[in-house]
Amino acid sequence: MKKQILALSLGLMSLGAVAQKSELKDAEKAIKKQDFTSALSTLNAVEGSVMMSGEDKYKSKFYFLKGKALAAQKNYKGAAESLNALLAMKENKYAGEAQPILNQMIQEVSNKAVDLYNNKKDYKNAADNFYLTYVLSPTDTSFAYNAAISATQAQDYDKAMKYYKELQKVGYTGVEKQYVAIDKATGKVESFGNDKARRDLMVKSGSYVKPETKTSESKSATIVKNIALILKEQGKTDEAIAAFKEARESNPKDLNLILNEAQLYVDMGKMDKFGELMSEAVALDPENPTLYFNLGVVNFNQGRMDDAKKYYNKAIELKPDYADAYMNLAVAILDQEKAIVEEMNKNLSNFKKYDELALKQKEVYKEALPFLEKADGLSRSIDTVKTLMNLYEVLEMSDKATEYRDLYQSMK
Repeated sequence: MKKQILALSLGLMSLGAVAQKSELKDAEKAIKKQDFTSALSTLNAVEGSVMMSGEDKYKSKFYFLKGKALAAQKNYKGAAESLNALLAMKENKYAGEAQPILNQMIQEVSNKAVDLYNNKKDYKNAADNFYLTYVLSPTDTSFAYNAAISATQAQDYDKAMKYYKELQKVGYTGVEKQYVAIDKATGKVESFGNDKARRDLMVKSGSYVKPETKTSESKSATIVKNIALILKEQGKTDEAIAAFKEARESNPKDLNLILNEAQLYVDMGKMDKFGELMSEAVALDPENPTLYFNLGVVNFNQGRMDDAKKYYNKAIELKPDYADAYMNLAVAILDQEKAIVEEMNKNLSNFKKYDELALKQKEVYKEALPFLEKADGLSRSIDTVKTLMNLYEVLEMSDKATEYRDLYQSMK
């Protein structure tokens, strides 16, 4: 009896295989006629038995046909699931036909995403299409990064957070090789992206010289920063601070992480914490003029003028054409004027005292003048012109005062 049951069971399995083969063939015929709805209806009906059969030849054909039909209907996500499942199989005869279909979908969706982002400024749908491109091609993690950036632009913070977390999960850094060379015609460095062959061809042609391979910066710190900013935007400042703390425990000497966390504290109005982090940053990069400039700003805002001037001077020492540092140094010097003017107002009837204070005020102006002139020479603005005009008038430098008054009127 047991032998008879076994024989009957084997017979049923054989009939099942015949049915699968027939239905897959029907689906294949429907696809050739471009009747994709009928093909998918047939494939959905047989899916359970195909998966249970365990036979790779039926599974691979099923995945291929379903992927092909869904791709024709522009159901890219469903098509990708089927075609990627097919390509993950160790042995199948459809890989050669499946890959071009997948590549075509990747091209179509990525082009649509780029168009939505750059031309239509439709960041929400751009995010969806960038992420779909990533689903189509999971090894191209840069598309997930583009999706996160787009979702952030669209202020769809929940979706952006999901994408950023996915990037962290897969260990995305965005570091990649860039092949560059100097254009002989312009003398400028031009990047050929990751296309080494094209760069080498242009160098060989003689149009480009000095080929180099550069490595792009890691985007890990930017991802943490954006996660923290989203958390802050959602009112979760404690979680934002915790995100930076966790990241910095793994990368304590990452200058970008320090600067991004420092910016978070600026946004929160916690200038004392900003100052602490700027000091850490200076210790890591002591030749960076911007860091000293920022420390100057912190100390100025906290009323420590001597320290502010010290940091502005250091910034200028490291970068002699730092216009903003010259301007802020002048402003820090002119801050002394407040107390002098207050005393002048208290001594309006005490002519001797008033005149002494007026002379003191002029000395402050004389001290600030060369730094303002330098700032104006490096980067003229209506503010530098107006401030210089006022100083020249008080210092009785008539020709300069007239010149800058006319200049100020022309800029208004």
